[in-house]
This record gives sequence, C-alpha cells and structure tokens, in this order.
Amino acid sequence: MPPIETIDDVIETLQNIIEDAIKNESTLGYFAALYLKVTKKVKQGISENFFEDGKRMEKLDVIFAKRYITAYYDYKENKPISASWEKAFSISTKYWPIVLQHLLIGMNAHINLDLGIAAAQVSEGQPIDNLKGDFNKINVILSSLVNEVEQDLSTIWPFLKKILKFTHKIDSFLIDFSMKLARDGAWNFAVKLSSTPEKDKLQSIKERDEKVAQKASIIINTGLIPQIIFMIVRVGERGSIAKKVGDLMQK
Repeated sequence: MPPIETIDDVIETLQNIIEDAIKNESTLGYFAALYLKVTKKVKQGISENFFEDGKRMEKLDVIFAKRYITAYYDYKENKPISASWEKAFSISTKYWPIVLQHLLIGMNAHINLDLGIAAAQVSEGQPIDNLKGDFNKINVILSSLVNEVEQDLSTIWPFLKKILKFTHKIDSFLIDFSMKLARDGAWNFAVKLSSTPEKDKLQSIKERDEKVAQKASIIINTGLIPQIIFMIVRVGERGSIAKKVGDLMQK
C-alpha cells in the first residue's frame, strides 16, 4: 500500500484503485468511485472552512480512508481483514449482485465499523465530545451517499427507478443503512471506544466488526421477492463494469 499522509494522498490512491478496477473489469471499483467523490467533497469543505478544525478533519479523513484502503490492499494480497470488509469484498467476483448492493455493502463496513474507530483514534488525548460538531458535519457530506446511490443509479439505469417506485420492499431493505442510523451508531461506538481501556479495545472492535458483518447479510440475502427484482435489475444493467465505474465517477 502506498504511503498516505494527506487527503491528496487518499485521492491519488483511490484514483489508482479505480484505474486498476477499470483495467481489470473489477466491481471493486464501484465503491472506490463513489468514495472518491465523497473525499473530494470533504477536501472542498476543509478548504472552505466548513469544519471547526480543518487540520483535525483532514487527519480524520486520512485515518478513516486508510482503513478501507488497507483492507483493499490486504484483500488483494490474501491477508486477513475485518469480517465486515471480507463480506463486502466477497461479492466482488459474483455475477448477480447489482451495483447498488456493491455500494451498500461497502458503506456498511466503512461507516458502521471504520468511522467510529477513526473518530475515536483522532480524538486520543482529547475529550471526544470536542469532535461532535465536525463529526456531524462530515455526516452532512456522507449523507449524500444514500441519495447518490438511489438517484444517480436510477439515472444510469432508469429501470431501477421504476422498480423503486413500484415496490416499497427495496426501500425497507435500505432503511437499516440510512445515514441517521449509521451516524448515530458510529458515534456511539466512537464514544464507547474512546473510554475503553487500551487492552480491551481490540476485543471491542472485534465484537463491533462481527455485528456489522451480520448486517451485511441483509444486503446479500434480501429474501425471495427483492432478490428476483434485483436479478431483473442486474440483467437490465447496461455496459461493462469499466463503463459503470466511469458512470459512477461522472454522476
């Protein structure tokens, strides 16, 4: 994994992951493409003084991103990774998951597990409540993930938009990944982790990881009716994997 010290390093590394995914027609590029857009928005927020402490926010962004990037490179090298990311990456070689599922399962691991860990780590030596304002602000940016997943993909694949209107079953499937639930869960975990003795932190992270990995099953095992709908959507998805990655970057 390349050294990552700044948000520009994060952006460059994500671009490398995306280029590799496009070259190799890998679905791992879907989440990276969406994440690159969010990272650029965070960078813009820092430059425009959107956050209370821009320097701290860049540090948080780097810690946060490195958890995903490290998991990605470790997975590529067959090294052990968290159960949450293992679940996310495990569907990358399967045909039937639609792009929406690839994005949501990545969001599940990164927000529900990694964000709380990063928030606790960047707050070491300081009261974690000092971070609450900027934590909420970064979630204003992260909240665009859900809207982009539904709106942008519906633009790229109009049939998905028709299906979302036709059935509420997919919408109810998405509820567990609403940004409010994810934000609150990540913050509560960060607060818990910040007060956990150092010797117990790894165990606390492991327990959280197991719970988040279980959530991933909701994305993979959606039930008969949603699965049939997803299969229809999957057959209707147009273009190569590389084209879809490119579409995600443009939308």
